[in-house]
Formats: sequence, structure tokens, C-alpha cells
Amino acid sequence: MLHAMIIIDPEAHRGTNGRTGAEFALSALRPFLRRARRVVPVSGQVSVFLTSDHAIKQLNGKFRGLHHATDVISFPALDLPAQKSSAGSRVAHPTIAGDIAISLDTAARQAKQFGHPLMTELKILMLHGLLHLAGYDHETDCGEMASREEQLRRRFRLPSALIARSAGGQVSPRQRLKEASVQRKSDARTMESRKRAGRP
Repeated sequence: MLHAMIIIDPEAHRGTNGRTGAEFALSALRPFLRRARRVVPVSGQVSVFLTSDHAIKQLNGKFRGLHHATDVISFPALDLPAQKSSAGSRVAHPTIAGDIAISLDTAARQAKQFGHPLMTELKILMLHGLLHLAGYDHETDCGEMASREEQLRRRFRLPSALIARSAGGQVSPRQRLKEASVQRKSDARTMESRKRAGRP
């Protein structure tokens, strides 16, 4: 079984602009996270922590030495083998791939900037974080992570890839509107199929 968990920080719950959208989107984010970690692929349990700019700034400073808020940070787990139960027949503690922290404040601002829903921005950030957990590093590789992120962006019908955006690969307002329209239609089809299947 693929373990994936999304947690909303109580601080973010109280103070961020994106908290309401994130709570509403959890039912769609959980299945996306499970699908995305199958195709990245990431072995082991993944936790996604939706937090505030204040908290992610502290994490960024403590673990990366960068004293500013950011959108997403990945924390790959140490490479430890899974522990067996005393009977030796099953894993007592599953392997852990790592954790992803996402600022809801920044995600909400970026969603507004790029003209798509907060849920879409959270998917873009989760996908980026998963690629880091899988061992990709766009700061040191020769474009492998950017290429893989672009492939997965198309597969999941996301309007933009984070690395391409950061590198200045901005889309025109007309293209952004077109991509947002495609995303809304895709989201509507997903919601309709969930309703037909009797799922919320």
C-alpha cells in the first residue's frame, strides 16, 4: 500500500489566505498525491505539510540556511532499511520517502499570479516536491528534473511546471487563460465522474 498523508498546520489554518481553498481541496489532493507518487516513483511513506510563510521561512533558514519564505521544500528521509516485526513476516515500520512542506500563503499568491485555482498550484508544488524526494535536483543536474517535471505536467494536465516558471519560461496571458480553461473542464469532468461513482 502506498502511504501518503496531507496535514494542514494549525497556524496556517488560522492565518493563511489559502486555508479555506486547501481544506476544500483535500479530497482532490489526496488522490493526486497517491497517483503522482506512483509515477514519479517514490518508495515509502510521504507526508505533505501545508503551512504558512512564517513557518516555512523558519524551516528554510534552519535546514537550508536561506532566511526567506519559499513555496516548497522537500526533506528526503535517511536511507534506512524497513524494520521487520518480531515474527519477521511483515514490516513493523514502513520505509519513509520523506516530507514535503508547502506554504499556503505563497501557493495562494502564485495561484493568483498565474491565473489558476489554489488546488492546481498545490498539485504543481507537490509534484515538484515528489521529484526531489525521488532524488532529482534541478540545481545540480543537467536538466533531467526539468524534463521529467514537464512530462508529468502534461500527464496530469497541469498548466505549468515549477522549474520552467522559475527559469523564466512564462506563458502569455492568452495561453494562461487557455490552459486555465482546459484545467477547469478537466476538474469538472473529474467531479462529475466522482459524483456518478457516488464519491464526494
